[in-house]
Amino acid sequence: MTVKLNNRAFGHAKSLIRDGKYVIDDRDAWSEHQPSTRQENEFIQRCGYAAYAKWHLGIDDEQGEETKGRYKFPYGDFEKVHRCGLLAAESRAGRQKYYDIELAVAHLHGMLDTLTKTT
Repeated sequence: MTVKLNNRAFGHAKSLIRDGKYVIDDRDAWSEHQPSTRQENEFIQRCGYAAYAKWHLGIDDEQGEETKGRYKFPYGDFEKVHRCGLLAAESRAGRQKYYDIELAVAHLHGMLDTLTKTT
């Protein structure tokens, strides 16, 4: 499996954070906050795979473009970035040695930390 950083998703996440579209939630809340399979399928049906891809920081080049398996490391709920999603992605990327994704997520996490310390 060849997973690389999805630069479009990284840019999308930075824009969302700059626009105040984020949730500062507990580290372990991702299992409750991540979109369900039903929500994912409805989002894809409504918006398509290109929009779905923007919510995932990793892309598996070995999977087809219009498959959910291509997109890895989700970070939000299709409306807002979730701190718990970023922390989960950062941890998994580090364990799996996807350092470009780990660094990108650390950057996003740092943006949230900076914004929440100044507000």
